Amino acid sequence: MERIAFVGLGTMGAAMAVNLRRAGFPVTGWNRSPGKAAELIELGGTEAATPAEAAGSADIVVVCVSDTPDVDAVLFGPDGVADGLARGGLVIDCSTISPEATTRFAARLRERGVGMVDAPVSGGSEGARKATLTIFVGGEPADVDRARPVLAAMGSTVTHFGPSGSGQAVKAVNQVTIAGIYLGVAEGMILAIKAGLDPEAVAGALGGGVAKSWILENRSGKMIHNDYPLGFRTSLHLKDLAIALDLARATGTTLPVASLAAQLEAGLVARGYGDEDMSNLARAIRSLSGLDG
Repeated sequence: MERIAFVGLGTMGAAMAVNLRRAGFPVTGWNRSPGKAAELIELGGTEAATPAEAAGSADIVVVCVSDTPDVDAVLFGPDGVADGLARGGLVIDCSTISPEATTRFAARLRERGVGMVDAPVSGGSEGARKATLTIFVGGEPADVDRARPVLAAMGSTVTHFGPSGSGQAVKAVNQVTIAGIYLGVAEGMILAIKAGLDPEAVAGALGGGVAKSWILENRSGKMIHNDYPLGFRTSLHLKDLAIALDLARATGTTLPVASLAAQLEAGLVARGYGDEDMSNLARAIRSLSGLDG
């Protein structure tokens, strides 16, 4: 069984690394801030001091960090993965980053004899814990085939879309799509409240019709009660929308709903709500509707 280094043990990564260990893979973890590998270590995993050290004991390195510069740093910075991973190794990047940067990173690794698969995920912290993530994959077919057993231990749906960067492009499409659904559910719930209806009864009834969605079922309650414990950070979704809007500009695509969602999220981040779950789009609609300050 291939040895795994997992670089980035945040909200998503820690749970994904644990699921790899539960699937029987030898796993060495690294995180920029220490103390995030406790559960992994309890299950027989190990912790490294640097990405290079983690990669040095691995055949495959899984990366799950926040943004394009972070991936660049852990791959190619001092004591980075590229310094430790031997020729013939494979990098699986589960971060959500720029498709164009992904293509460049893959080319740089290829020069070192290392493959790269972009495999951004969807499903939030719940999906990471339950190993039910949806994974969008780009890369060379042979690299993707090698990555599949690793990806299957973290997610329930794994789809290869094409060459390097394709997975990141599909993730951009995903983030645009959910922006519209979150915003639609937020507007619906606030309208129900303002109209004097029982919003929980409304949400239940809508779930039996064409408005049914995972977001309506799992996030409408947060919107109704104006309470947004973390599932997926608003600040990270805003970062993802910036990537999607860059792709839209490059392709000549107009995205009015995603643009509005980005503006609302930027306002929430500026007001100090960036670490809440992105269902807090309802917070913006509530404020604009006079429900809250």
